Amino acid sequence: MSQSSQTITIDTGFHRPRFDACYLLIDDGRAAFIDCGINASQPLLLAALAQAGLGVDAVDHLILSHIHLDHAGGAGALLAQLPNATVHVHPRGVRHLLDPSALVAGASAVYGADEVRATYGELLPIAAERIAEANEGHRIRLGQRELRCLDAPGHARHHIVVHEPDAAACFTGDAFGISYRELDSAAGPFIFPTTTPVQFDPAAMKATIARLLATQPRVMYLTHYGAVTGVERLAADLIWWIDQMVALAESLAVVPERHAALCDGLRERYVRAAQQHGVALGAEAIAAVLQMDIELNAQGLGVWLDSQVRRG
Repeated sequence: MSQSSQTITIDTGFHRPRFDACYLLIDDGRAAFIDCGINASQPLLLAALAQAGLGVDAVDHLILSHIHLDHAGGAGALLAQLPNATVHVHPRGVRHLLDPSALVAGASAVYGADEVRATYGELLPIAAERIAEANEGHRIRLGQRELRCLDAPGHARHHIVVHEPDAAACFTGDAFGISYRELDSAAGPFIFPTTTPVQFDPAAMKATIARLLATQPRVMYLTHYGAVTGVERLAADLIWWIDQMVALAESLAVVPERHAALCDGLRERYVRAAQQHGVALGAEAIAAVLQMDIELNAQGLGVWLDSQVRRG
C-alpha cells in the first residue's frame, strides 16, 4: 500500500443520510469502487472521484458485495461512465448483471413494482466481457493494494466480502450486520444482523462471521453504515442476535398475522437492546431509525420460516 492510498466512504443518498455507503479505494492514481448504490447515486460517486483528483478513466474495478439493489442497482449505469472498469461479482450474480429483469422482478415482489420503478429507475445490463467472476480467493490488484474475495453466504448465497490483508480490513456488504452511527453510544457501535428476504441462512451467517473474525480484522467497512472497530465484541453481538431472531421467528411460526407479530417483536427487542446499550435517542426515535430494517428483517424471517416448513 503506497503513501497515496486512500479509502473514502461515500454516502450513496439512498433512503436517508448515513444509511447506505459505498467505498472508493485509491492507490497509485488508480481507483476502485466497492458497491455503488442505485442509479441516482452515480453523481455522488463521480463527484467523490473528481474530488480525489481522478477522472473516470482511473477506475479499474467495480466490486459488488452482492446484487441487492441498494448495493448494486446502479452498476450498469455507473459502468457506462467508467471506460476501463471491470465488474467483479459472485458467480451466482453474473446472470443478473447480464439481464437484470429477474432482479427487478424479485425486488418488485418484496417492495412492489411501482416502488421499485420509482426508487431504482431502469437497471442497465452489463456486457459479459466486462464482468469477472469473483470466486473464493479471487484476487484484485489496485496499485500496490491487494484485495481478496471471500465467499460469504448467510445474508445471500451470492455474497462476497472483500478482504484487504495489509490493512486488516474487510468490506462486508451485509455479511457483518447493520450498525448506524445514530445508535453509537459510549459502549461503541450498536449492531444487529440483516435477514432481508430471501436467502437468510442462520448457520451460514454464523459461519461467515466466524470466518471473517479469523482474518483478524482491525476494521469492518459496512454498507449500512461506515467503518466500525471493536470487531470481536461486534461479532459476538451478531451471533447472539441471530439466535434471538431465530427464536423469535420460531415462537411466532403459526400465530395469526405473523408478519405484524414479527415486526412488533423485533421492534421491541431492538429498542430495548439499544437503550441498554446506552443509545441516547428515545424509544420512538430508535424505532424510526430502524423502521425499514424491522420491516425487511421480519419479511426475511418469514421467508426463512416457510423454507423450514418446506424442508420438513
